[in-house]
Parts: sequence; C-alpha cells; structure tokens
Amino acid sequence: MRRVAVVGLGHTKFCFNSPLTEVEMLAEAAMDAINEPNIKPKDIQAAFIGNVLGDFSEGQGMVQSYFINDIGCDQIPASRLEGACASATMAIRDAYMWVASGYYDIVLAGGTERATAMGVPLATRTFAMFGDSRYEYPAGFTFPAAFGLLAHLYSDRYGIPLEKLKEQMAAVSVQSHFYGMKNPNAQFHQEITVDDVLSSPMICSPLQLHDCCPFSDGAAAVVLASEEIAKKLVDKPVYIIGIGQASSPNLARQRKYLPRLRARELAAEQSYRMAGLKPKDIDVCELHDCFSIASLIAAESLGFFEFGTAGNAWEKGETRIGGKIPINISGGLKAKGHPIGATGASQVCEIARQLRGQMVDEGRQVEGAKVGMVDTLGGDGVILNLILSVE
Repeated sequence: MRRVAVVGLGHTKFCFNSPLTEVEMLAEAAMDAINEPNIKPKDIQAAFIGNVLGDFSEGQGMVQSYFINDIGCDQIPASRLEGACASATMAIRDAYMWVASGYYDIVLAGGTERATAMGVPLATRTFAMFGDSRYEYPAGFTFPAAFGLLAHLYSDRYGIPLEKLKEQMAAVSVQSHFYGMKNPNAQFHQEITVDDVLSSPMICSPLQLHDCCPFSDGAAAVVLASEEIAKKLVDKPVYIIGIGQASSPNLARQRKYLPRLRARELAAEQSYRMAGLKPKDIDVCELHDCFSIASLIAAESLGFFEFGTAGNAWEKGETRIGGKIPINISGGLKAKGHPIGATGASQVCEIARQLRGQMVDEGRQVEGAKVGMVDTLGGDGVILNLILSVE
C-alpha cells in the first residue's frame, strides 16, 4: 500500500439558501482544491462524491457526472457515495484506498448539499429516511428524538442530574459558536451564552434549539495524490495515516450498549491501529457534533476522556485551544454548519489546514499540531474515523 497525501483543499462558505446548485457549489470547491497544488482538471483520474438529498432538494441525482463535466474532467470515472452525514468521509476513504492500491495517482473527493432549499418539514422528512424507516420513523423517531433519548440515557448511565448535563451540553454549543466566529466559512457568526442555550426553544427533551446543528448549504473537496506525486506538488503534504469505518443496526438493536455507539469505538480502533497511535497522540480533532450530547459521546468513545466526564472537560476548557485536546476549532457542525453530504470533506479540510499551520491569521491555530482526527457519524448506522499527519 502506498502512502497517500492531501495536496489540495477547497471549501465554500456554508450558508442558508444558497443561490448556487449543488453541482455549482461542488465545482467551486473542487476548482479551488485543484488550483491549490497548481494542477489541471485533466490531471484528475477519478472523482468520489458524497451527496444525500439532491434527489429531493433539487430533483437532481447523478451530481457526480454533471459536476466532472462542468470542471473539465470529461468522462473520468465518477462515483456518488451515500452514508447520510458521513457521505463525504466515505468518499475520501474510498478515494484514499484507490490511490493507496496504486490504481490511481491523483483523484478528487468531496461532497455537496443544498439542504435548506426544501424547508424544514421536507428536509426533516427526507433526512429521517436515513434512520430506520420500518420501526423508528413511523413512531416519530427522528434524529432529534434519537439524540434526546441518548441524552436521557447518558444522564442515567453516568449519574449526572439532567439539569447539570444540560449545562454541560450548553458549554459545547457556546464553545462551537466562539470558534465559529473566527471561521470565515462558518454559517453562524454569533457568540452565544449558556443562558442563551438554556432559554432557547425546546426541540425534543432535553435538547433545545441551541443544542442542535442547522441544515446548511455548501460543498468541500480535496485532492489526494500518491506520496511520490505529492512531494512534487506541495511543500507540506498532509498524509492520511489511519482509516476506520463501522456500521450499526437501528438503535433498538443497540440498546445494551447505548448511549455509547459501538460502531464509533470499532472505527476509531481501526484508525488508531493503522496509524500506530493512541488517543493521547491526537493534537486536534473535528468530531460530529450534530447535537451537543453527540460531542460528549464521541469524545469519550474516541478515547479522549473517561466515560461520563466529557461534559466537565468542556466546562473546564479542556477542549479549547491550549487545552488537553482541542475539538471542533472550526465551530463544528453547530456553528460552522452541516451541509449533510459535504460535512466530512469540510472536516478533512479543517484538519489539513490546522496541520499545515494555516489558521494563525484567523486566530484559531492549534500551535504545533502534527496529528489530527476526523470523526463523522452518518445517521445512526455508519461511522468513519480518519487520522491525518504531517512530517
């Protein structure tokens, strides 16, 4: 297996009601990723694209085919991957394996979504299709309900009074908005307080509005290349050194393990083992904070904190720059935004830029970061972890 590096990055601003189509947003991000290492569209040998709701939001499937035509990569192999929120991370993982195997030398991977075009009712209905449609959705069990349940289980399992847990969850959202203010690509540029979170509308007990990430429009893309080519293109290649993916059944079948998600722990173990690293070796992490409780669950399952203690860590600032493990310095899904099919590629862009040391001017650089981790959860069924590193 060859070493594979990220050599080009592209990222649109995440927003509400984009005037661009999914194909146009992806073309914008992809051309930035292609231009960064000074290559041409004709150099791209294959494309791997994450997209979830295009069929519903725009009546447009096959975004990958029209996208490659628009950027001048006529007739190369182009694949669309769907894994709910983890779609773009799946695309990058697959792209990585094709280059690592030696089949391709330079590929493009990314994702795009225009989720806000549908409005909240239709977006909620269609997105619920990526949970269990036989038993969960007909019972009203959408994703806010699922994570509301996990919050109640977390409170009970670890003996944390619900009111205290809600304050800890609020600290997650406050931190996300603090760093989102510094991210020019973030959807929300507004700081919030714990009181703002606790006084926001109730969505699904105990989750309030500011515990929940938004639907967003946006795209992100990366160019991957073999080590030999990467060293010719860029001065500081960012290598993908660990990958992991695991799947879960519906939540009812996970009941003995909840609120922990076993698939995440398996995927993380795979990525750590492949990289030859442990949680203590990670300098910065972008994890899947679709809801504030999801941050606590993820940080513990990734091995950064003991189970039941992540909330204290957020309150103490251990997840901020200068803390034990900086998490979601992009603003996370909560403040940066969540264009479902693009989120994983956005996370990879953020980690790669941190490892390159490119966040200084934005006031959110993790000093000395050499190793970063991406964690993406798709629905309640698929979880991916990627570990990236610079030499």
